[in-house]
Amino acid sequence: MNDHSPSSPGGLKGAPDVRAGRLDAEAYAKNFADLHPPLSAHEALVEADRCYFCFDAPCTVACPTSIDIPLFIRQIQAHNPKGAAKTIFDENILGGMCARVCPVETLCEEACVRNLAEDRPVAIGRLQRYATDAMMAAGEQPFARAAPTGKRIAVVGAGPAGLSCAHRLAVHGHEVTVFEARDKPGGLNEYGIAAYKTPEDFAQKEVDYLLKVGGITIETGKALGRDISLDELRADFDAVFLGLGLAGVNALGAAGEEAAGSAVAWIAELRQSLDLAALPVGRRVVVIGGGMTAIDAAVQSKLLGAEEVTIVYRRGPQAMKASLYEQELAQTKGVLIRHWARPQRLIVENGPNGSYVVGIELERTRETDGRLEGTGETYALAADTVFKAIGQTFLPAALDGAAEAIALQDGRIGVDEERRTSVAGIWAGGDCILGGEDLTVVAVEDGKRAAESIHRALTG
Repeated sequence: MNDHSPSSPGGLKGAPDVRAGRLDAEAYAKNFADLHPPLSAHEALVEADRCYFCFDAPCTVACPTSIDIPLFIRQIQAHNPKGAAKTIFDENILGGMCARVCPVETLCEEACVRNLAEDRPVAIGRLQRYATDAMMAAGEQPFARAAPTGKRIAVVGAGPAGLSCAHRLAVHGHEVTVFEARDKPGGLNEYGIAAYKTPEDFAQKEVDYLLKVGGITIETGKALGRDISLDELRADFDAVFLGLGLAGVNALGAAGEEAAGSAVAWIAELRQSLDLAALPVGRRVVVIGGGMTAIDAAVQSKLLGAEEVTIVYRRGPQAMKASLYEQELAQTKGVLIRHWARPQRLIVENGPNGSYVVGIELERTRETDGRLEGTGETYALAADTVFKAIGQTFLPAALDGAAEAIALQDGRIGVDEERRTSVAGIWAGGDCILGGEDLTVVAVEDGKRAAESIHRALTG
């Protein structure tokens, strides 16, 4: 056990051990190499041959973007990977990224009927990557733009929802301007996903590929509410799509939480780092949360050289938003997951250079009649770094000042099935809307659905 009670200061006190360069260059390269190397042509054919090509295609039903999975696998089987890519891109223009980061184990691959016949489903995600990589490597654009419509649409946010919406509108012949607050487009794909899932700057390569369709202009460093206003966009454009994402971070509610770092911000810093050896990491890291951000922060801390990394979650493994596969991945990388524990306070000490974390006090929890409650029993873990990964919130301040207010529901933008907001001429999608699921593939579907609705509205 690595528990240390607060009454045993020897386990908690001491200068923090947070530093860069814990590993050699070879170790960094190995640790952050491609998590799932691409299939060879032979491997893809063998895997495609395992598909039953079900007439009711439960895998397609399970896909949020409704990709015709049996069709694209049959096209791979017929030695036509580019045709397979066209089938994928018709429904999901970010199919390359989704092939890498989608939780296929809880979507298409979980629905695969191969699970009923044997233990392993068809590797749909890896086959999707094989096909999309082939098309992107060839530099071929499978879409031809329709005749210009003369309509102009503003898209706010160059994340998966905004990019998906912009691409579909451009294919329909509209002119699209995308306003992005950060220095780079890509949103979650560029800033929020573990580096070992998207090596070799794939997120930007995918954006560049998407833009080849034409008709899309991206203006970075333009934030809604700071550089542009909703009223200005409504006046200058025929329609507006909001793909704002989630900019706020939930509060921990524990004493001393200001000493904890944001896992979201740290992952973004890591993703933009040109030299992983220069990125400091603690020797003992604790990550609070149970979703993909917690997993990504914990695993990458371990890959950077942290000796002890612990994820703390208040409920059991089945309640974690991260899939069981991702939980197992973290554990195989050396991450310890402690369930049924919630933070009470961060243990902080003062030094010559200011205060710093030396540990965290946790209370054991239990579930009674579906309700989480504390047991009153506490223990402490030594830690020189604590990350919060307990979810993000939508910050509606960017919408302030508009002549007509957009209706919110449960703190997010309310939309109908076509992703229309309460204000005429404004659509929204991705994590900022009610029901947003923090998944690239769901955001892509939101953007696509909104684009089709916008197209119908503008062309009658």
